Amino acid sequence: MNNYRLIIRYDGTNYAGWQIQKNIPTVQQKISDAVEILLKEKISLIGSGRTDAGVHALGQTANFRTEYEINTFRFTHSLNAIIPNDISIVKMEKVPPEFHSRFDAKSRSYIYLISKLKSPFYYRYSYYYSKAIDCTGLNNLSKALIGKEDITSFARKSTESENKTCNVYEAYWKESKGLVIFKIEADRFLHGMVRTITGTLLQAAKENLGVDFLKGIFSCMDRKAAGDAVPAKGLFLFKVKY
Repeated sequence: MNNYRLIIRYDGTNYAGWQIQKNIPTVQQKISDAVEILLKEKISLIGSGRTDAGVHALGQTANFRTEYEINTFRFTHSLNAIIPNDISIVKMEKVPPEFHSRFDAKSRSYIYLISKLKSPFYYRYSYYYSKAIDCTGLNNLSKALIGKEDITSFARKSTESENKTCNVYEAYWKESKGLVIFKIEADRFLHGMVRTITGTLLQAAKENLGVDFLKGIFSCMDRKAAGDAVPAKGLFLFKVKY
């Protein structure tokens, strides 16, 4: 059985997230349908992880298995020709039969974009935030996130995972050309985690709350202890490492 890996970019605005759901458009469904049209066989498209409704991706990874030997260059061209314009297959390659996009991932990273200026060109892909942003202060606060912690307070109550421990490797803020960028990398992410962390850090900075405030949120293990989640449109799955 041949196994192929896809690197995918998409604008999540018009989708109810990555994972296939009944009667609503999802990215996984659009790509799966297109692959099946080209191969004329059913496939199981395995993603590295879910992205929620409205969330984008610069480097989503997925794989599928087929009995066919595929010319990846031609197939990528054909696939991009029939999937919607807000989804793009950036790269396709043959991988070992045992490769699994989700279970083999070592880490995943997300970026969140905040626009300091109201711009029609940033509207779909960033959160317009009119208040002052101090990246140095936010980076000091973000140090409290690094390490292995129970992330219950930052995840949706409806999350399906019983294990809510995540190991955060990196979390930092920087400013570039009118955008403030928050990047976070961890071994895994729970639903709503990045958006809630981003909103909580912005709240803490605005109210001059320190690292102890964040540590207290962790210990509460209650979503109500954290701040409001920021909008989905500013969030991008950036990269998956193997």
